[in-house]
Amino acid sequence: MHERRIPEWLRHAPAPSVRGFAVLAGTEAVARGILISVFPIVMYNALGNARLVSEVYFVVGAISLLIGLLVPYLIRFVPRWWVYVIGVFMFTLGAGMATIGSPIAAVLALALTTFAVVTTFVCFNAYVLDHVTKIELGRFETSRLFYSAAGWTAGPALGAFLYDLWRPAPFLIAAIAASAMLVIFLVMRLGNGKLITKSRRPPANPLAYFRRFLAQPRLVTGWIFAVVRSCGWWVYVVYLPIFGVENGFGSQLGGIALSVSNAALFAAPLMLRFMQRNSVRFAVRTGFLVSGVLFIAAGAQHGIPAMAIACLMVGSVFLILLDVSAGLPFLLAVKPSERTEMSAIYSSYRDVSGILTPGVAWLVLLVAPLSGVFVAGGAGLVATWGLAGKLHPRLGRVRISTKAAPAISGAVVADQAGPPV
Repeated sequence: MHERRIPEWLRHAPAPSVRGFAVLAGTEAVARGILISVFPIVMYNALGNARLVSEVYFVVGAISLLIGLLVPYLIRFVPRWWVYVIGVFMFTLGAGMATIGSPIAAVLALALTTFAVVTTFVCFNAYVLDHVTKIELGRFETSRLFYSAAGWTAGPALGAFLYDLWRPAPFLIAAIAASAMLVIFLVMRLGNGKLITKSRRPPANPLAYFRRFLAQPRLVTGWIFAVVRSCGWWVYVVYLPIFGVENGFGSQLGGIALSVSNAALFAAPLMLRFMQRNSVRFAVRTGFLVSGVLFIAAGAQHGIPAMAIACLMVGSVFLILLDVSAGLPFLLAVKPSERTEMSAIYSSYRDVSGILTPGVAWLVLLVAPLSGVFVAGGAGLVATWGLAGKLHPRLGRVRISTKAAPAISGAVVADQAGPPV
């Protein structure tokens, strides 16, 4: 009689790989990318008023910010893998509700999708910091962006096209992609992450770790980089389409421009080489300076809207360079014992920028035309270029023996590639 042996992969879960995390991120890019150009249309069709749409986005963003900050506290009582699974289910449910068509369903769909993104993002970052060493973070980020490129490149234009063809189509694709995320996550068997030390104290107040965050200047600086970079994306995603409509370019400009810009994600390996040949500080400063100057130039192109759009599209390529590089100052400074908490702090940049950008734009539009929003966004990017000058010149370089040349580790898991949902 032959003894039956349990397969090795069932007895011992394989160590999560860089490629596995990149595939997981790429699948999420499909789910998010196909909806980014559709949700504003859905909200406007459901509510029929741009002011109401703005108010809904503001409220949803504020609640999403609070949820992101509470996730680490929740994980103390609910296993992390359950929190991730719940986030994926919220994404699927939100996509399904968007097909109903009523105003209440549209608002709930936007809220569930937004909450799902921030919930899974906090858990995903914590898992990456558990299983990917600092030396491999550059290779991971390059792989993540490469695997995400298809979703962010084809998604916006495809989503707008399918919505016009058959309205439920983009949401069904997003729901299928979210289901694929869940399958990949379960196959990777990530569990609850690595246990660093057993806590000897009761769970802290969910906002208590703000003090530890504020006491570390490198973390604060890295978070500012993420907020300003995301504000640049908000300006590009929200106000470029409006600018196009006002100047007679049609309602499809936003989706097409975003898809064309996101094609630069395929150049992520070249951007990594750019950092390797120079430095992380040089890459971060280049991204902020060039994108800022081009955004300001777009706002200064009075009477030449085509030139303004071209400046914004080229500037967005350097925002992608920041997607590759600008997260490094934050996550390289995170202590292992604070991974989950600081991942939640870092993830708040998306919601903060989603509140800050429309607020500043509203003030600008009180005294200036729409092009003034581009100038304000560019000014913020250029100001952050100045702040990036304080980064250490050797940030991200691997400390090795004198027999080998130093190499830049590259970028870290920044935001999910591309603009916010």
